Amino acid sequence: MKEISVTSSFKVFDSLNELSKDTQDLMNEAIEIRKKAYAPYSQFRVGAALLLDNGKIVLGSNQENAAYPSGLCAERVAIFYAGSIYPEAKIVKMAITAASDTNQTTAPIPPCGSCRQSIAEYEIKQETPIEIYFMGEIGEVYQSASLKNLLPFMFDKKFL
Repeated sequence: MKEISVTSSFKVFDSLNELSKDTQDLMNEAIEIRKKAYAPYSQFRVGAALLLDNGKIVLGSNQENAAYPSGLCAERVAIFYAGSIYPEAKIVKMAITAASDTNQTTAPIPPCGSCRQSIAEYEIKQETPIEIYFMGEIGEVYQSASLKNLLPFMFDKKFL
């Protein structure tokens, strides 16, 4: 038997104001689209904004459904839309923000497992890392240099 150790590293910004201007703008886009989320069941709204290498910004918000598995997270809404409209573009950076209708969300909210797998597909496909920034409604913003940092044991096509 042997043991392996896996570590992840994140930059932590005290607030949105510490981010670069372009990243602040991207996060503000995510905040605005978060407000348009359709979340009547969870009352948990998520917004995602993607910066593509062609300069375009693609937005997504979570879209719930009474049949819970039929809904879709903000990150996947944005990623799948980008893949449909700009199939050759690479995702450079992703900003994610989440807020609850019932209490203030101050902790950074990372992508769920399904979203991590979907982001992994695009990071592997484009062969370049996707910078990921995530936050709650207010407070600290975490930056991950890549999805692989969030999901070190990624499942991809090489396993098929």
